[in-house]
Amino acid sequence: MRSIGTVSIRRSPAYKAKVTDPSGISDHSLTVAGVRLHWAEAGPSSGATPLVLLHGLNNSCLSWSRVAPLLAIDRRVLMPDLPGHGQSERPNVEYTLEWYARVIAAWLEALGLEQVDIVGHSFGGGVAQMLLLRCPERIRRLVLVAAGGLGKGVGRWLRFASLPYVVEYLGQPFMPLGTHLALRNVREGVTREDIAQLSRLNAQPGSARAFARSVRNVINWRGQKHNFFHRAHEIQKLPAMLILWGERDAIIPIEQGRSFAARLRGAHFKAFQRCGHYPHNEQPELFARTVRAFVDDPSVSAARLRPARV
Repeated sequence: MRSIGTVSIRRSPAYKAKVTDPSGISDHSLTVAGVRLHWAEAGPSSGATPLVLLHGLNNSCLSWSRVAPLLAIDRRVLMPDLPGHGQSERPNVEYTLEWYARVIAAWLEALGLEQVDIVGHSFGGGVAQMLLLRCPERIRRLVLVAAGGLGKGVGRWLRFASLPYVVEYLGQPFMPLGTHLALRNVREGVTREDIAQLSRLNAQPGSARAFARSVRNVINWRGQKHNFFHRAHEIQKLPAMLILWGERDAIIPIEQGRSFAARLRGAHFKAFQRCGHYPHNEQPELFARTVRAFVDDPSVSAARLRPARV
């Protein structure tokens, strides 16, 4: 994975910086909801509805570097580092899904993005679902990629990471090594350069605390704690939805995506053959074509909950 530029972050109440690399991807920083948030951006500033890409746990905006140029041909693509990740600030907070959604909603408002299409991968998919409760009027279409919050099962190493205080208080010195081991086990779609860059980012103080609290909020030793349908009744109107999954996903089982799509009318589901947890990295061209076809299709309608079985 090539780098998405670098930027010198200043600790000021509201600061924005921009450095453009040869690929046309630029870095930005802004303080919102009391948190300094970094994001990468590509594509034209006007035109089609902007596309926001939310990465997963222990990752960063670098996760999207293979597909960003393909998605940004004719639309603005924004890739934030979630708080506690990448080049964003790592405050001493609870790191709940609700908090993540509040920060991202404040960021969208600060940028004047009245309506966006969102792609959420893994934990980022859980944040995207919470945005449906926080600011549903801003989400035109939603793509969930191997998303959390759609079932119970989850990888064993994440269950271990949810044990209270082990990672939070003892894990910081081991974050680079832990990142290396976790991503090496994924194998497909993550190169040695990917692992090296993310290991350096996760060596920053506060990374273990952010990771541990984020995991503990959504996972325990039994599996995932949050589920979309626990609060689905609070969402007045769902956007058009596309669910994407790798058929060989060893972190979150593909059956969760299929089951979720089956419980929604109008939701679209696509499995990526010979693909694991990172379809956007493993099959970037197919992934980009699939997402572009969905967000550009004027005939796509909003999803609806199917009536509960009696």
